[in-house]
Amino acid sequence: MTDLLLWLHIGFAIFTLGPVVAVTMSTPRFIRARNVDVLRYLHKTTRIYAIASAGVFLFGVLVGLDYLGRPYLSVSMTLFIVAAVLLAVVERDQRAALRALTSEDPQDDAKVQTGRIATLSGLITGIWMVILVLMVWGNP
Repeated sequence: MTDLLLWLHIGFAIFTLGPVVAVTMSTPRFIRARNVDVLRYLHKTTRIYAIASAGVFLFGVLVGLDYLGRPYLSVSMTLFIVAAVLLAVVERDQRAALRALTSEDPQDDAKVQTGRIATLSGLITGIWMVILVLMVWGNP
């Protein structure tokens, strides 16, 4: 059973975290281009994959039930929660950028969201890389 949970954990990590990183990191380009149709798609994709990425956490906890007291696992779980919160901020900023770009006011250009999304996307990616390192080298 543990092998199945480990495969599910790894599968969810590959098939949810990779796409959500690609989508969030490409969002600023389409905000600058004022491409609302693609931005809507990226926003929807971010929501779907962000919700699905909870499976990474769930199956990771189930696999590591016997190791929950180990520092590498506690740090990894905490970092994952931080990344999830930052991902929620990115999703909110995507929604705000969509609202700004579809408004009638020509002053709304979503520049604030562009910078914040780019920064947070890079930070989220870095956090997930740290988690990967902890999982590979921290695991007994």
